[in-house]
Amino acid sequence: MAPHSNRYTVYVALHVCFLSSRFDAAAAAAGVSSVSGLLPPYDLLYYSGVRAYFSQEWDKAAELLEKSLSTKDALFRTRRRCHDDCAAAGQDRLAELDAGAGGLWDLWVLDWAQQKAECLRFCVGRTVTPAGVLPVSSDIEYEFGTRNPYNFLQITYYKLGKLPKAASAAHTFFVANPSHLEMRNNIEKYRRMDGVTEDAFQDREIENEKHWALYNSALALEASSNWVHAVEKWKECVNETLRQTEECRVQCEVASQRLPEDRGVDGLGGVFEKAAALSLSLLSCRQSCVTQVATRPGRISAQEDFLPTQLEHLHIAQFKAGDLGGAVQTLRSLLLFYPSDTDSLGNLQFYYETLGGDTESQGTQPAQEIVQYVSRALQEKTLLYFGMENLDFDFVDPDLWTPEDIIPESLREAWRAEKEKLNEKMKEGEPQEEMDDSGFYAGGTVPQVGVTITMDDAALNGTNRVVLDGVMTQKECDTILQLATAAASAGDGYRGRRSPHTPHEKFEGLTVLRAAKLAQDGMVNQSDARLLHELGERVRVLLHSYFRSPSGLFFSFTHLVCRSAITGDQEGRLDLSHPVHVDNCLLEPETRSCWREAPAFTHRDLSAVLYLNDNFDGGELFFTNRDAKTITARVKPRCGRLAGFSAGPVNPHGVTAVTAGRRCALALWFTKEKLHKDVEREEAEALWAADGVSVVKKEGEAEASANSGRSGRSQAPRERGRGRGRVTGGKDEL
Repeated sequence: MAPHSNRYTVYVALHVCFLSSRFDAAAAAAGVSSVSGLLPPYDLLYYSGVRAYFSQEWDKAAELLEKSLSTKDALFRTRRRCHDDCAAAGQDRLAELDAGAGGLWDLWVLDWAQQKAECLRFCVGRTVTPAGVLPVSSDIEYEFGTRNPYNFLQITYYKLGKLPKAASAAHTFFVANPSHLEMRNNIEKYRRMDGVTEDAFQDREIENEKHWALYNSALALEASSNWVHAVEKWKECVNETLRQTEECRVQCEVASQRLPEDRGVDGLGGVFEKAAALSLSLLSCRQSCVTQVATRPGRISAQEDFLPTQLEHLHIAQFKAGDLGGAVQTLRSLLLFYPSDTDSLGNLQFYYETLGGDTESQGTQPAQEIVQYVSRALQEKTLLYFGMENLDFDFVDPDLWTPEDIIPESLREAWRAEKEKLNEKMKEGEPQEEMDDSGFYAGGTVPQVGVTITMDDAALNGTNRVVLDGVMTQKECDTILQLATAAASAGDGYRGRRSPHTPHEKFEGLTVLRAAKLAQDGMVNQSDARLLHELGERVRVLLHSYFRSPSGLFFSFTHLVCRSAITGDQEGRLDLSHPVHVDNCLLEPETRSCWREAPAFTHRDLSAVLYLNDNFDGGELFFTNRDAKTITARVKPRCGRLAGFSAGPVNPHGVTAVTAGRRCALALWFTKEKLHKDVEREEAEALWAADGVSVVKKEGEAEASANSGRSGRSQAPRERGRGRGRVTGGKDEL
């Protein structure tokens, strides 16, 4: 199960060899083994753990890697505690110095700085070894920032047979590295191992991302119109975001940042120039905390306007929950960021009118913590922009809300251009044609006689979308409908239960393998099960040709699905049969982003739905922009109609409510990676072959692209079909 096929394995191994003598000397100098109760350097522990890993000393590797993680956390907690203690003591000293400073301002500042430095050194020195307080290298910062210690730990625990711990380490690493294919495969294998439950898949770094968990919970409560609890979650989210930001800011001051070297302080002439550069570096680090806190683990870019966005959600939730006074206070807090925003000012006026001109509410002040946050940020920005204009200091403002009067006149033109570029990304609406990096190019030939192109990209207002008619005859539709009636309720996934997407419908499902087994048991006709298999191949050939796939196209999953309206449970219905989603990434409409990470099936490249009937109400497939609201095209089901589209973020889609009757369709997903092909389909073919039934493999299924072969074969049990047990995942039916 070795996941270390990436470049960091070789890099770390070489780096360990290069630094081993240095760290051995450092360990001796620091007295790591003899100084009881003091924290050693966590980078020393990490590299020692990696050395033990490559020596296959699994117990030792686990101990040292775990110690490196716990020591790093303990070191940060110690520094934070010392910062708070010394800040409290410093306030008293500031008062004394201010009273007796006279005109000696420079001596006053130096004395205060020396007092605080002495306090911090003494406080930290009581807990940390001298080597432990030294700054770590950028390489170590990167290793821990990308959670690579958990990459080593998951293999170490697997070798030790501690599978729940291995699963937890794998999940923790994967949260921050969602594109790591081997770790995704490892996690799927852990799920199938004895002794590993869902409780094992816990993010061990969750405390550092608590605000994201609260953010997701608040959005979910909003979606279900649970406004009272949504208000509670949004308040918690705002408070946790402020707390995480403050934690980050403190680390800028106490975590031995290498800012002077980075800013070229040593090249400056006088002591005051150096002091100014150092102070500006500290302020820049503090400002960058906005971006750090607003960036999800594993993401490259931050969510713009993260805190103002939360306040906007909060005031709306408060209004919906009937807390108008709270809504007024939150909206006033939001107006601190955008004081001239017409929508916010209009909302404020609406709240006042709703309150009947309540003067007490009109006097409501914004939250004090937000006042302090904005005031401090503006003061820091003023100093930083002064440094940019007069001291050749580089600063990238992380906020969209920075007022123009903060910016020096000489910098405003460049600032406006940069802000306009950021605002373009935030604008509502998006171009009809969006770039699609799937590698598909719509407009190829249709190789089946009688099949016609009903709608193309232009008609569907999108990219890599198509609707084909005539893919099935009416007789074939009737046959598969009969198969669904006979077997779907005894098939896979939902077993006639209510839909996971809506309580107003029930689902039934049938896979190709399940149909083959039912046919073997004499419960359905063998020819009907074979037709289900053959239809999938028919769809694959059509889409492979139309989308001009340059490589092989493999089945990822095939599922015959029927959804039926529950009689007497349709009145006043406003929900969807399937909410808007993207098949290979997680759509986040608020930020118009789509994250390729679990539980999305990131390996899927092409999606298709082959309709069997139209004698029902509703059930239309529709496409939207990334806002999940603006509908760009609709597809009405009918027998033999095939809708195909690339599975990525250019094609968000959903299904309207089925309000009467039973809608049946064959849903199919394809992948360009042989590694992810549907093993269950091959099992069905093997089943027929054992019974003497020939199965013809069509051209194109046998080979994928040259990149499909992968090195580093798994040491864990072989993977079983990816379709099995995943049907009820909630994102899998069109």
